[in-house]
Amino acid sequence: MTCFKIPKIESERLIFREFREKSDFDAYAHFYASEQTRYYGGPLHRSSAWRAASAMMGHWIIRGYGAWAIEEKATGDFCGIVGLWYPEGWPEREISWSIVTEKQGQGLAYEAAIRARRYAHEILGWDAVHSCIVDGNNASIGLAKKLGAVLEREEVHPTRGKFLIFRHKDPSAASPNPTEK
Repeated sequence: MTCFKIPKIESERLIFREFREKSDFDAYAHFYASEQTRYYGGPLHRSSAWRAASAMMGHWIIRGYGAWAIEEKATGDFCGIVGLWYPEGWPEREISWSIVTEKQGQGLAYEAAIRARRYAHEILGWDAVHSCIVDGNNASIGLAKKLGAVLEREEVHPTRGKFLIFRHKDPSAASPNPTEK
């Protein structure tokens, strides 16, 4: 049996860690059952949400990087999934984010995406980082722009439809918190 340890990193308010079935899955499944996840492959039945979470964690083993479960330091609450994603057939290596409904509007996706982007550049040595956003997902388009990403191109994905592909700038250009760990 192969044992892979997902690296734990932090930002000012967040802990980036492995997904935990017992403490994270109920909130994850509840969020993925909602219509709000239509841009992320949802809504999903609970069993499909489990498979999606398992695929994200398996991504770490296959690619050596992936998405983290995001935990709020102050409360210990699971806030969502943010990280690096590049499954088979995906247009680009990307920063992806999905924050559970109760934690939206607090700047957590912004903070987490900046930290994940820094990890991609500094630890993995990526020279380019993208976000592949389903056309119509205005919240994610707004976040990509707030992060300084620029629309690079459009592409049609065979199962997701039209993607807007944003290219992120080098993270050394701006960081909201120079004390990130």
